[in-house]
Amino acid sequence: MKIDRRTFTTLALGATILRSGHAIAAPGMLVHKDPTCGCCDAWVDHVRAAGYDTRVIEVPAINAIKARLGVPLDLRSCHTAEIDGYVLEGHVPAAAINRLLSERPQVRGLAAPGMPIGSPGMEVEGRDPEAYDVTAFGGRQPAVFMRFKGADPMR
Repeated sequence: MKIDRRTFTTLALGATILRSGHAIAAPGMLVHKDPTCGCCDAWVDHVRAAGYDTRVIEVPAINAIKARLGVPLDLRSCHTAEIDGYVLEGHVPAAAINRLLSERPQVRGLAAPGMPIGSPGMEVEGRDPEAYDVTAFGGRQPAVFMRFKGADPMR
C-alpha cells in the first residue's frame, strides 16, 4: 500500500502522541437529525468509532437548521452536524473531518450531497460502494475537498 505525505504525517503524529502518553481530545460534535432516520444513526456510529464525541439532537424541522447553518440547497442531505466552527452535511467520512480540522481551510463546512451508496452509514449489503465527492462550501465557490469510494479516500 502506498501512503501519501499527508497520511504519513497524520500517522506519525498519532504515534508520537501515543508514545508521549498525552491524548489530544477531538472537539465535540453536535448532530442534528430527523427522528426517523436510521442511516444518520449509522453515520454517528462511524464518527464515534473515529474518536469524535457526539451529541445527537432529533429535530423534525431539519431544513430550518440547514438554512440557519448556511448549507446550500444543492448540497443538502439527511443530517447536519456542527464541529469546531464547521458544518458537516450528510455522510462525510471521518477521514475528511480529520483533514478539515487539521488544515482549517477558510470554508463554512463539508458536504457529501445525496446519500452515496457505501458512504459511512449508507453501506448496502451486496452493493459495491459508489465513488463520490465531499464538497467544501462557504468559500468563494463550492469545490471538491476529497474524493471517496465508501469511507476510503481515492487518490
